[in-house]
Amino acid sequence: QVQLVESGGGLVQAGGSLRLSCAASGRAFTINSMGWHRQGPGKQREWVAAITSDGSTSYADSVKGRFTISRDSAKNTVYLQMSGLKSGDTGVYYCKVDRRFGDSYWGQGTQVTVSS
Repeated sequence: QVQLVESGGGLVQAGGSLRLSCAASGRAFTINSMGWHRQGPGKQREWVAAITSDGSTSYADSVKGRFTISRDSAKNTVYLQMSGLKSGDTGVYYCKVDRRFGDSYWGQGTQVTVSS
């Protein structure tokens, strides 16, 4: 099993920055990729960014150039640095990890609110 604890959400003005963190514990050594999803008000959950165990990153077009995902493997922690925030970035951000066994785990979510 893997447990995930997210932090770093909050209220920020448009154009501002926030950094989200997600720390994994338990059988974290079995994690392959780590990433972030988000769910805006009245919207479906959508993928935001991901990073593999070898450091390869990928981003949704809507955040490319503004968000940066990184990973500290020694701490089993993934980060999402968000800059140039827009009102459309408002939502609950969820950390997700995929294990090499094919299963996945989700964090509890952290709220990000961007005021215009």
